[in-house]
Amino acid sequence: MKSDAIVLRDLSFRYPGEGRPVLTIAELHVPMGQRVALIGASGAGKSTLLRLIDGRLRGWSGHCEVVGLPFSPNRKPPRAWRRRVGFVFQEFALVERGTAQDNVLNGRLGHADPFWSLMGRFGADDFGITDQAIRDVGMEIFADRRVDRLSGGQRQRIAIARCLAQEPHLLLADEPVSSLDPVRASAVLELLHRAVTSPETTLVLSSHQPGLVAGYVDRFIALEGGRIVFDGPPDALSQAQLAGIYGARAQGQNEAAAR
Repeated sequence: MKSDAIVLRDLSFRYPGEGRPVLTIAELHVPMGQRVALIGASGAGKSTLLRLIDGRLRGWSGHCEVVGLPFSPNRKPPRAWRRRVGFVFQEFALVERGTAQDNVLNGRLGHADPFWSLMGRFGADDFGITDQAIRDVGMEIFADRRVDRLSGGQRQRIAIARCLAQEPHLLLADEPVSSLDPVRASAVLELLHRAVTSPETTLVLSSHQPGLVAGYVDRFIALEGGRIVFDGPPDALSQAQLAGIYGARAQGQNEAAAR
């Protein structure tokens, strides 16, 4: 039986000054090796849930365990755990003046000696893994180019390569294709899909375009008002349920994306 990459129970979180919780999750289990899409309209709680799973939120209540570590709502996860979770940010979060290779090499920081990594010194293994990650996303001819001279789609590939170089057990991606056209979006989703080649690696991405991501994941978890309103395989989500989650107008947009 597979172990769980994510376990949430009786989870509640509200931002300071907010009246109602932005997340209220009774129970959620995500097995190792699964590809999951968090779907829902803007403001449904998708990004907040990803940030919590990434260990960046404080002040929540309940039980949260991620890749074997029970979280504390008041403390950051330890550095040794951080390397087990990779995050692809919606705005890439790259060092704009650094080269593509420099940015991908940053994914090795959790594996390198803290002192030497601060000095910018990495081992031969780190460079080898970095170069392979760049090849995996098809960006080897741009390895020495500064990131601020790359297109949006190329930057997204470098952000994914940085996560691959990290060799995470859990890969999180926040709206990774929201700013891309359908062709480039499909290419990025294929990269993320292929990144989960091991039963020990799990993918959780967020999207407001279920029709676009359905073919690349095993499971949809739909959020509305911070609560789970659907949990199952993509083909089990009916058009009526989709309309209820997004509204009729958004449903039409997602059907167009699927075509």
